[in-house]
Order: sequence, then C-alpha cells, then structure tokens
Amino acid sequence: MKELNFGLVGYKFMGKAHSNALARLGMFFDCDAVVNKKCICGRDEEWVAQAAVKLGWEGYETSWEKLVSRKDIDVIDITAPSNMHKSIAIAAAENGKHVFCEKPLALNLADAREMLETVKRAGVKHQIGFNYRFAPAIQLAKQIIDAGKLGAIRHVRASYLQDFITDPEFPLVWRLQKSICGSGSLGDLGAHFIDLSRFLVGDFKSVMGIQKTFIKSRPLVERMEGLTANARADAPRGEVDVDDGTVFISEFENGALGVFEATRFSAGHKNDLFIEVSGDRGSVRFSFERMNELQFYSADDEEGLQGFRLIQASEGGHPYMSHWWPVGHVIGYEHTFVHEMYEFVQAIANDTPTCPDFSDGVECSRIIEAVELSAQRRAMVDIAAL
Repeated sequence: MKELNFGLVGYKFMGKAHSNALARLGMFFDCDAVVNKKCICGRDEEWVAQAAVKLGWEGYETSWEKLVSRKDIDVIDITAPSNMHKSIAIAAAENGKHVFCEKPLALNLADAREMLETVKRAGVKHQIGFNYRFAPAIQLAKQIIDAGKLGAIRHVRASYLQDFITDPEFPLVWRLQKSICGSGSLGDLGAHFIDLSRFLVGDFKSVMGIQKTFIKSRPLVERMEGLTANARADAPRGEVDVDDGTVFISEFENGALGVFEATRFSAGHKNDLFIEVSGDRGSVRFSFERMNELQFYSADDEEGLQGFRLIQASEGGHPYMSHWWPVGHVIGYEHTFVHEMYEFVQAIANDTPTCPDFSDGVECSRIIEAVELSAQRRAMVDIAAL
C-alpha cells in the first residue's frame, strides 16, 4: 500500500486539529494509503519540540524551507497564519509536494491565483481547509438540494457569529492585523459560509456590503493560542486595521438572493455558523452549534402535517457516519477535519480530483475582495469584474 509522509507547518489551534485528524484516519477509515506523521514545523524550537511529542510526530523542524525540500516528505499541510500560506504552498508545490492549506488561501485574490497556477503547473494535488463542508448534516443538505427536493433555489441566509473580541482590552492578536490575516471577520468567519453557499447553491454573481471596525486599537499580545490570548497590563497599543463585522447581500448566478453576516462582536455566540437555503418547494437549515442536526421542510408533505422536521444526521446511512459510532451517538468539531483529510488522502492515493481545491479558495478570495471593494465604494460589485 502507498505510504504518504506528512509534514505539518503549525502546531497550535489548527495544528492540533490536523494532527488529531491524521491520527484518527487509520483507526476509523479504510484509506488506500498509509499516513505517516513524519515532521511538524514551527519557529520556536522549544515549543515545536514539545508539540512533536504531544501531537505524535516523528520529528520536527524550525525551518519550513527545509521541511518542503526534504525528500522524505510527500505532503505539506499548512496551518500557519495566512501571511505564510503563499510562500509555503508555492515552495512545496515546486518541490513536488502535494499541498493542503487552511483557509483563507491567501491574503488577497492575486496571491490566491498565483498559488493555484503554481500547484496546477506542478501537477500536485491541492486542497483547501473548508472543514464545515464535511459535517454529515451539510453533506446531507447537499444531497437533498441536488435531488431537487427544494425545487428552484430562491434564498440563502447565512451568518457566522462569535464574541471572543468584544472586550476592548482583548489583545491585538494576528487575526486583527491585515498584514498577517488579510481580512477580519469576513475572511476568518465569512469565508466558511461563502464556501458553504457555493457548495450548496452555486456561484455568486454580485455582492454589496458594509464593514465596521468597532475597536480601533488594542494592547499588543504577549501570547496567543486558539481564540485565547493575554497581554501585559502596561502593554502598548496597536492599530486594528481589519473589519470587526461585515454584512452583505448578494445575487447568485442561478438567480437566488443571499443575506450574510460575519462578526466577532455578537455577545453570547461562541461558534455559531448558520446557513439556510430556501427553494420554491422546501428549505434546509443548519447551525453548527447543533452540528448533528439538519432541519428540513418540504411543501410536498401532506397538507396539515407540514413543518420543519428535525433530522438527526447520525445514522449509518448519513454521510461518513458509518465510520464512527452506533446510531444516535453524535460526533463533534474534530470529526470534520478527519473527513476532509480522508478525502484528501484518498484523492492522492487514487489520483482523483480533490474537493474543495485551490480553485475554490480562489473563488472565495474573489468574493471576499468583491465585498471589501463594495464596502469601500458603497455600491454593488459584479464578481466577474475581478
């Protein structure tokens, strides 16, 4: 059986999620390749050495340049901050490595396109980390829509609400610095519902948005991990130069209308990704805070008994669930990463297309850039113009 030696760049929030996913693959899925967690990479030798042991990697590097050139590495998995994605992905592809990259693909559309051109020219497999696609309930929603059970799609409503930076003294983490993240709530959170909308409904045609930065400066960060951070009481302050919240409307190529909201200032919402798709014969709606559930309404139900039904997407016949636990035994956030890594490994092993790939990352970047341009112009922007 083919063996794939992975090299992972990054060892904190997403690095842990990816390390766990790779460890679970052989335990629960019959992959057509054996995955070896060969090497993890980070700049701080003390921390990355500890991470290698804790997360189950054979060894570590402190230089991503060295990692991507190693002959014993087949796949580069990128979970570093967004400003590093382009350099690492391009170097990896040019060294003949398959590339998995967390979203957003790049800081801007031009860089995303360059990344796509490079991986295509190199002939390597490439996938972007839109993990929410791989929740069984979302995959079930896709099956329902593709089967025509909603009829002609008319509306998409989506939001991603968090509250982790509502405190004005929360530190200036990298997600609040444009030079590192590229975009604020829109790129960090909105990228997910943009991708889900494209996955479920199709391509965007035009957008019109507005953005707001509520807190203009914050204390400089001392240490960050995941969505937690700290700063010294006397820390100097730095500028927040990305959006704290974004709302926009859209039209899709198929004529459907969309309404979207991304914010990290929605008190009480911890990780609330929501999407609803409505057609002329029915609707589906999903909230990640109840990720094993899908609500489905069908106008074809018997008159007098119509209404949203709750589907517990945890049966063996639901996407991916046959690999996990008995019926009704729910799964969680970490399992979405296992599912996407399974698809990536299978694509490499069998030389089949990956999905979502870097072209999906480019399209997401294109929509983000269009929304930002619209907010600057205060006018509708056609996606095709970018």
